[in-house]
Order: sequence, then structure tokens, then C-alpha cells
Amino acid sequence: MGLDSEHEQQGNSPLRASDADREQTLEALATASAEGRLSLEEYSQRSEATLVARTLGELTGLTADLPALPQSDPALVPVEITAVLGNESRKGAWVVPAHLTVRSVLGDCHLEMQQAVIRQHVTTIDATVRFGSMTIFVPDGIDVRMHGRAVLGAKSSQLRGEPQPGAPVIVVNCDVFCGAVTVRRPDWIMRRQLAREANRLAQGKET
Repeated sequence: MGLDSEHEQQGNSPLRASDADREQTLEALATASAEGRLSLEEYSQRSEATLVARTLGELTGLTADLPALPQSDPALVPVEITAVLGNESRKGAWVVPAHLTVRSVLGDCHLEMQQAVIRQHVTTIDATVRFGSMTIFVPDGIDVRMHGRAVLGAKSSQLRGEPQPGAPVIVVNCDVFCGAVTVRRPDWIMRRQLAREANRLAQGKET
């Protein structure tokens, strides 16, 4: 069977799409948008369509005019962070994976990215909240794109200004029920601590 025939069959496939299929399509759309292949309006429209797609054929149609993503290493599985009846956080110079699954159930989860190491251009965060909260702290200039739903809850971005050209892209896919996912700038205490650490490192180099 030729590639064209195989692609045509996938595009007409009535098979039900899984959450993993939708996540893969969202990743392809985010990459295409970051590369300038899709405008922000096109990216937003296709992302919303991805979230409500029911079949593999619908998903294939949303990326038919885009290049395929390179095959990923099977050993690189998504990293999971879970806060259940408690608090969970990542801070300091931690390495942010390309795909991060975060769950907060009757808990509070903080992801601080102002000192984090982000090696990839597009980072995908699947945020699931049930009767809890999740806060993602990012520095100014980062391109954050939030999608998904919030039932009896909220998903919001409190960032200021426009993203810097070529800035890392963080895609946050929200599934919220009776909770909140918030993206915001580091508060003044975090910024003061960061300034103190920078001064301490500078003084250490001088001596």
C-alpha cells in the first residue's frame, strides 16, 4: 500500500480518538505555530477543534497540510507530577521535560520556571485539577498558550506584555473541575530571592 493510500485511509478513519491521539495533534499544531506555519488564529481554531474531535479522521484532517513530527525516543516518556491531599512543587534550576503531566486532587501544585532549564522550543503541560489548584510561574517574554476546559473553576493567564520573538512556547492543556490553573509572573518575594542569589554568585566569582 502506498503512502498516499495509507494517508487517505487514516483521514477517513471512523475509529475513536484517544486522549493520547489528541495530545499528539496538539503538539504538532504547537510546533507548526512556533515555526510560523500557522497563524495564531489558525492555531487557536485548530486546537479547539482538536479538543472536541471524536475520530482519528477528524484529527488527521487538522494536520494534513503540516509536516509530520519526527519520531520520538520511546524511552522519553512524559514526566508526571501529582499532588493529592497535599502540596507539590518544582523550583530552582530543574530541567523541564518536553511533556509534563501534572495532576492536583484536593492539593496545590507550584511549577516555578524562572530558573528552570528549558532545552526544547515547545513544552506541553497537561494540567488536570480536581478540587485543587495549580500555579505556573514563568518569567516575562515566554509564549504561554492555554487550552481546555474549566467546569466550576477557572483557567487564566496573568502575564503582561507580548512574548519575545523566538521565545520558548509553553502549551497548557487544562482539564479543571472545581479548581483553578493559573499562569503568572513570579511575585516580588521570588524576584527578590532571585536577585540575591545572582548577587551572591557574582560576589563569589569576584573573590
